[in-house]
Amino acid sequence: MKIRCAITDDEPQARKGLKGYVEQVPFLELAGVCENAMALNELLRTTDVDLVFLDIEMPYLSGIDLLKSLQRPPKVIFTTAFEQYALKGFELEAVDYLLKPVTFERFLKAANRAHDLLSTQPATPADNHLFIRTDDKFVRIQWTDILYVEGMENYVRIHTPQATHITHATLKSVLEHLPDPPFLQTHKSYIVNTSKITGIEGNVIELGKWQVPLSRSLREAVLERLLRDRLLKK
Repeated sequence: MKIRCAITDDEPQARKGLKGYVEQVPFLELAGVCENAMALNELLRTTDVDLVFLDIEMPYLSGIDLLKSLQRPPKVIFTTAFEQYALKGFELEAVDYLLKPVTFERFLKAANRAHDLLSTQPATPADNHLFIRTDDKFVRIQWTDILYVEGMENYVRIHTPQATHITHATLKSVLEHLPDPPFLQTHKSYIVNTSKITGIEGNVIELGKWQVPLSRSLREAVLERLLRDRLLKK
């Protein structure tokens, strides 16, 4: 199995060293390199990450404080120059705790431990759907089937390739029940499954043969979210 990992450290040399180590381990795939906890927080909002190599003492927000703030944190291997954080790290169920300077031998041992842990976790039922009430019955809709959601005051239309479902709800309540990513509000009346986007032209988002408006007020934030590190340049 491949483990998508991220590196977060405020020291450039530490980031460079860990990146070099990751590149030597075949089952590790680098999802991102961050220089502080806030950058990691944003990465986790937009990218699937299984494992984070996380420094503890960083400006503004420590690695421990960030980890405490996450509802569903990835697995973590702490990297720090300070032994006194070891107990706190294990209280937070860290996979391992690496003291700087980190040798490759010690790094590989921690990576192998993470691999064993992630590959042997018991399977759990996927929380990947929602139920809505339409007329006199309840309908189950898989998240992966949703193209976009359209708000109409106190009702919403949930569009899938197969059907359109109408239910009594607000757009805000629907957004609270959908995972972020991949769902993103692109207009005051629309939520889009970003994994279904096939193109953007002007203020229109294309989802195959379907089209959804992109509001002027949200355009910059939406494009930043969608194109970050994915736009092919010269």
